[in-house]
Amino acid sequence: MPRRSIWSARQRAALFDRPTDEPALLRHYTLSDDDIEQIRVRRGGRNRLGFALQLCAFRYPGRLLAVGEGIPLNVLRFIAAQLGMRAEELDGYAILEETRREHLAELRRIYGYRMFSGRCARDLKVWLENEAEAARSNEGLARRFVEECRHRQVILPGSSVLERLCADALVAAERRIEARIAAGLDDAMRRRLDWLLTEEVDGSVSRFVWLRRFEVGQNSADINALLDRLEFLQGFDLPPDLLEAVPPHRIARLRRQGERYFTDGLRDISGDRRLAICAVCAVEWRGAVADAVVETHDRIVGQTFRSAQRRSDARIQDSRTVLRDTLASFRTLGAALLEAKGDGAPLEEAVAAAGGWQKLEGVVAAAEQLNDTMSADPLAHVAQGWPRFRRYAPRMLRALDIQASAAGEPILAALRAIGARSRDMPRTFLRRNSRWHQHLNARPAGDRRLWEVAALFHMRDAFRSGDVWLAHSRRYGDVKRALVPMEAAHATARLAVPFEPREWLAERKGSLVEGLDHLADAAHQAGYPVAPSRMANSGPAGPPCWS
Repeated sequence: MPRRSIWSARQRAALFDRPTDEPALLRHYTLSDDDIEQIRVRRGGRNRLGFALQLCAFRYPGRLLAVGEGIPLNVLRFIAAQLGMRAEELDGYAILEETRREHLAELRRIYGYRMFSGRCARDLKVWLENEAEAARSNEGLARRFVEECRHRQVILPGSSVLERLCADALVAAERRIEARIAAGLDDAMRRRLDWLLTEEVDGSVSRFVWLRRFEVGQNSADINALLDRLEFLQGFDLPPDLLEAVPPHRIARLRRQGERYFTDGLRDISGDRRLAICAVCAVEWRGAVADAVVETHDRIVGQTFRSAQRRSDARIQDSRTVLRDTLASFRTLGAALLEAKGDGAPLEEAVAAAGGWQKLEGVVAAAEQLNDTMSADPLAHVAQGWPRFRRYAPRMLRALDIQASAAGEPILAALRAIGARSRDMPRTFLRRNSRWHQHLNARPAGDRRLWEVAALFHMRDAFRSGDVWLAHSRRYGDVKRALVPMEAAHATARLAVPFEPREWLAERKGSLVEGLDHLADAAHQAGYPVAPSRMANSGPAGPPCWS
């Protein structure tokens, strides 16, 4: 039975096929003067062309030419043209197997090529094992292996051999990572992880399956259910450096396996692999559940504000009748006053005819109330959402490991006061001209409801801006983790930017000044007035330039 292949025909061709397009031929199959000198030593045109073909195949893709292998005509013509020959002169090459072996031995002796065997093969297998942990796929690992063979001038093994080597290296790397994770667990932690697969929750599902059933919610009940899982996972107290040396894609793969397996299937897996999957899931789910808690709180804040906005709009809608009556009363009074003024009659009679001073006082009071209603702020109604926040906020703030930058320290202090149920109500997290101050000043002394709502609203904004973050999180983690390290930036040619702030500012200032000078010159030539200071800074007139 033929061996099942992992690679597709396209993947195999990318590794072992010869180049056929002109740029690739120029890059890989251009012969040097020394090469041509070595080739011309061979006797006969077909031997010279055959020797050159084998030399080019050694260099790229780095393998032997198989017996009877067809050579593309454009490749033959490209190599033959460099030797002053025709492609047809290859006919009859290596009728004797001995000729091909002699040329192979000569190429190895002259250029230092080695076969994939012996110590050379052992060294490359060690290199492959070390690279396998960081590899994301069999194809990617094979591509790097082929490049390493070309760098070491080692002739590639057959495709089936290379495929098997990469597959074995990946499996071995996976087993080493699993064993490394399991070795970081003590006996008590191993028992607790295995206990996840045996304990049942509500008599229906295992604790492991219960933990992985979480998603972003909509209300306080959903967020409390998420906090149940988060507090349970925090109770495991796994070593903080358990996954430190494991590549991120390996962690993601183990997590996907844990989310795909049923409990019975996990129990049937060997010890190290089962423990590694459970440990990775416990660590990863802790961060994912914390993210879901913050996202659910974000939704609740949005719902609270929209509800306050609807209340404010409803009050305005309900006041339309009063507004119409008030305007009608003012219209009647105004018409009476204007008529009395035109007739020279006393204003008191006009007021009395329009309904009297008592009615006027009522209309003015209604107008004042309408003015407050029409200028109402939705923040005046958000305190009504305090009972919803109170059901989960203190517990949430105690469970989340929130950290902050210097800009986020004021809001973090307020959140800690809420979590600890302290009586302090610091307002330093509010901006000086914030509308919250007006509403907070209008509340009775000691009333914490609106202040807590304001802090929880600003908590959402601080997470969005990155002023605060979660210690173990992918979505709400520290933004610095997404930045390129300075050492990597210096070594990356694509990041051709100044690394010192002063240099960057000076460069930007110089570009801006130069652009303004060119613009001033162009405006002056077109007859537009230009400030003398700008003309003094500019040099000789030149074409306009956009900076």
